[in-house]
Amino acid sequence: MINLIWMIVASWIPVVSHGVDHPFHVSNTEFNYNQTDKNLEVTCKIFTDDFERALNLYFNQKADFTDLKLTKQMNLLVPKYLKTHLAVNVNGKWLDLSCLGYEIDHESVNVYLEHPMVEVPKKIEIQNTLAYEAYTDQVGIVHFIVQGKRITNKLTYPEKSLKFEF
Repeated sequence: MINLIWMIVASWIPVVSHGVDHPFHVSNTEFNYNQTDKNLEVTCKIFTDDFERALNLYFNQKADFTDLKLTKQMNLLVPKYLKTHLAVNVNGKWLDLSCLGYEIDHESVNVYLEHPMVEVPKKIEIQNTLAYEAYTDQVGIVHFIVQGKRITNKLTYPEKSLKFEF
C-alpha cells in the first residue's frame, strides 16, 4: 500500500511546477546498508517547494534552490536542517550522519548523507520530522534496506519515530 502511495506521489513530481501548490506533502527517505563498504547510505527526496518553505520557516530566512546568489547559504542550511530533522539509531547507537550534498531532480531535492558503519544493522529507530513545520499533512515514507531486504513504513504528521528490525 505504501509503495502504491509513493508511486502516485512520484507521478506528480514531473508535472508540478516550482512555486505551485500540489496536493501531496511527502518526503521519501531511503537508508541503504552498503555491505561492501560497510556504510549506511541515505537519500532524502523532498519536493523543492516544500523543502524551501520548511527551510524558510525553520531558519526564518529566505531559502531558494534556484537563486544562484543563495547557493552558499543553501549549502549551509540544508545540512543543518537535516541534522535537526532526521536521526537514526542503529543497534542502540545514534549515528552522526554526514551530509555529502544535494541536487535538484526535476521538482524535488535529493539530499545525500552517509555514516561509516562496522556491524550490520539489526535494530533501527528513525526520527524524521522533515517539512513538519511547513505542513500538518506531511507524510514521511521511510525505506530501510539491509542485505537486499527492504522494509518500508511511513510517518504521518505529528508522528516522529519508526522502528525497524531485521
